Amino acid sequence: MQDRKILLVGVGGQGTILASKILSWVALAQGKDVKMSEIHGMAQRGGTVTTQICIADRIYSPMIEPGEADVLISLELLEAKRSIHFLKKDGLIIVNDLRLLPMSVITGENIYPEDIVIALKQVSTNLHLIQASQIAVELGNSRVTNVVVLGALAQLWGDVPGSIWEDALIANVPTRFLDLNHQAFSRGRTLIV
Repeated sequence: MQDRKILLVGVGGQGTILASKILSWVALAQGKDVKMSEIHGMAQRGGTVTTQICIADRIYSPMIEPGEADVLISLELLEAKRSIHFLKKDGLIIVNDLRLLPMSVITGENIYPEDIVIALKQVSTNLHLIQASQIAVELGNSRVTNVVVLGALAQLWGDVPGSIWEDALIANVPTRFLDLNHQAFSRGRTLIV
């Protein structure tokens, strides 16, 4: 596995933390040093949840400065736009094509931006806009959106064996939800051709 700085963003309830734990487990299984930090912003009420994961042979800090992230993974469109300044020029972006309206939009105080994909493309041409939530709903549980996104990431990261991803799911997902998460992961892999 290559050294990477990964920013994973979403809103409360989308499984941002679980996805980060799975990613960290994968890196550790590859013999890498991993540091992860979490920021919860009113997560119970749909607020922003951000995790920063640094992977290398030796890591001293989990913090990612603006312009340093190799990868931005977003479980919601607006959260991707809010965090894009952390990404390196032409870094990898994986974004779930989902719009969750913040309270300020619901109350009419603000308007949900329509230019999100354009703004993301200005920073990186390595953008993958995927229908992860749609697949999760098709599988019967929107809560596996995060694992669908990880499946897409795994497909892009050809340097990590599938057995390690499998072991990471087993280690981090409750047994009763494991089959569903395996299906979500497999479907996510098919999103990247």
